[in-house]
Amino acid sequence: MITHPQAMATPTPDPDEERRRIQTARLLAYRDDGPLAHALAGKLGRGLPPVPTTLAALLVVAALVVTGVLQPGPLLLLPVVITLLLVLPTAPRDHLGRFDWLTPPLLRGAEFLTMIAVGLAADAPKWLLFVLVYVVGYHTYDTVYRTRQSIWPPAWVFHAGLGWELRLLIIGVGAALDVLTPVLAVLTAYLFVLFAVESVTSWVRLDKASAQAGADAEQDLEASPEDQLEQATGEADKG
Repeated sequence: MITHPQAMATPTPDPDEERRRIQTARLLAYRDDGPLAHALAGKLGRGLPPVPTTLAALLVVAALVVTGVLQPGPLLLLPVVITLLLVLPTAPRDHLGRFDWLTPPLLRGAEFLTMIAVGLAADAPKWLLFVLVYVVGYHTYDTVYRTRQSIWPPAWVFHAGLGWELRLLIIGVGAALDVLTPVLAVLTAYLFVLFAVESVTSWVRLDKASAQAGADAEQDLEASPEDQLEQATGEADKG
């Protein structure tokens, strides 16, 4: 007796597991970790809880600003080092806790506050600091908007964008060496070109794909039943 082979059943993905996977991917994208954070993530074990640790980094930097500790010179590396030491160990976490959605805004707040505090203490041009914060903020907004449309930015953008950790490290070293203004100018110009070009080209490519899909659908609707039957018959003959 000849038996027909049984089709392999495709396992149905667990909706709850899929939701957790997407939530983790989104929050990790919103963090904007760079190459240094990714390189260390696999060497830090389970890591530290992200929300209280990132909040602690933000509060410590704010305390340094309020107390007037930051003065020109190597001391300007202090808020950068504190932020790196506290926040980098949170990179390995899955960000599935009830309040872990607070991590990205806390981290962005710590990054921006450190940028501004170090920049002002080093007497960098205020307009240049504003432009840098704007460029990084635009990148964050673009990432959030894309992921909510299920359009994920390529991984290389986060590495090429240096991540929050390398951006802060570059700014801290530049301030400590008293060359922050040219460092800020180069960093801002580089990030502006990178994020603007990548974002525009991605959205243009998406618009072209959407327009092509709409044109194909409209063509299918306009095709007469005889044309559709003829096309189907031709495909069957080829098969």
